[in-house]
Amino acid sequence: MTTATATPIPAASRGYLIAVLSAAILSTTAIFIRYLTGAYQIPALVLAFWRDVFVVLTLIPILGLLHPALLRLPPRQWLYLLAFGLVLAIFNSLWTLSVALNGAAIATVLVYSSAGFTALLGRWLLRERLGWGKLLAVTLSLAGCVLVSGALDPRVWQNSGETFALAGILTGLFSGLSYAAYSLMGRSAAQRGLNPWTTLLYTFGFAAIFLGLVNLAPLSWLPGKAAQPVDFLWPGGSLAGWGILFLLAAGPTVAGFGLYNVSLSHLPSSVANLILTLEPVFTAASAYVLLGERLGVVEIAGSLLILGGVVFLRLYELYQNGLVKRSRVGVMR
Repeated sequence: MTTATATPIPAASRGYLIAVLSAAILSTTAIFIRYLTGAYQIPALVLAFWRDVFVVLTLIPILGLLHPALLRLPPRQWLYLLAFGLVLAIFNSLWTLSVALNGAAIATVLVYSSAGFTALLGRWLLRERLGWGKLLAVTLSLAGCVLVSGALDPRVWQNSGETFALAGILTGLFSGLSYAAYSLMGRSAAQRGLNPWTTLLYTFGFAAIFLGLVNLAPLSWLPGKAAQPVDFLWPGGSLAGWGILFLLAAGPTVAGFGLYNVSLSHLPSSVANLILTLEPVFTAASAYVLLGERLGVVEIAGSLLILGGVVFLRLYELYQNGLVKRSRVGVMR
């Protein structure tokens, strides 16, 4: 009698599945944030600070109980993860500024310029492959993001003055660049042998410190920061508000970013970041189911473009790998 054995999933396919799951989980954060900022008027950077703090407070007991060794960080990696945390804090800050200056639609399009940045920088810094298939997939996904976000509507581009518009566009592009930097550093951390969950713990811990300093700094021009130290006590005595904020951190943030870090252990940063462009698709679907927001023909077409870009990239990679294997067999013969 024979025993059936499960066929192991190749690392790349496993990485795709994990990255898609990460995008689906991260897409729910927009609903949490929309509710918190609407119902409790929490400043965006104060929310980002507490979100990072609760991520750390969630991970410490979980890792301590399940795998205490993951709490320890080799001394030689402290400086690297400190820089990684700074990148995460910069990304959070630039994303907030971009939304304030551009609105959510344009900010979404500009932040997902990270797919292109990551592909180009990954080729330069990490020697990742950059073929025509990957460039086409990036193009399809970016076009889909434009459609899903509603950026084709001329009204979303109406700003008060050319200087204001230029500042908004530059801020949005730098938010995409910092998101690309986050992806590249996550891939580099995996190559250094750092566990994804250890990386998550220390990155968010350092980011919380940096965001705390930003909120306390006398930067009155920066939207979304704490106007005074007492603002850190938001939402005051509202247990419901604190509970929802904790759920945002302990649930979709820990799981979403944690799985994204895990996917970077299996995939090039450019591929993992491209898959993350599925996030607005999942957000639109969640908003339709949970909030009753309707999807138009344009949004559906954009979703299909993003999905098509990700599927095409996977098929392209399978085809390329098949060619490599066949060429190797030919050499062996």
